[in-house]
Amino acid sequence: MVNKKKLALFIIYIAFIIASLVFSYDPGIQIGKNFYIFALDMIKVLPFAFVLIGLFEVWVKRETIEKHLGESSGIEGYIWAILLSTTTVGGIFTTLPLAHALYKKGARLNVVITYLGAASVCRIPMTVFEISFIGLKFSIIRWLVSLPLVILIAIFIEKVFKNKYLGIPDDIE
Repeated sequence: MVNKKKLALFIIYIAFIIASLVFSYDPGIQIGKNFYIFALDMIKVLPFAFVLIGLFEVWVKRETIEKHLGESSGIEGYIWAILLSTTTVGGIFTTLPLAHALYKKGARLNVVITYLGAASVCRIPMTVFEISFIGLKFSIIRWLVSLPLVILIAIFIEKVFKNKYLGIPDDIE
């Protein structure tokens, strides 16, 4: 059941947006427009992304993930994680479910963390946008600095949490 406090806050939010429209309160109207645009963007991306993640979970074999991203993958696991992260669309709304699917299928923790970090650094759409405004040289330097740091942080995090229960459920309902 939905938390009553969250439901109350949502109702207050909707009431604020409606009151802003009725009384022509510009900040409230802008907040409503921003919410509408964000909701539309999510409706456009999320269903397709979740279908693709579902297909990934069904079609990609655990053995394949363990071979390329698992404990014995070595540097190849990082390369695959970075390549996969460049194709990710939808931001954190798609990277987290895909990271969970990778982890469930046997990907090594530091490879999953590398995927998450690299997805925030080097998605192709974001990089193309960045190159058009800041330039290719800046983007290359940013990648060359950021990606090794992402990998080092992932290795460090895995060492810290290696033998600890992470509280990641096997099956999320």
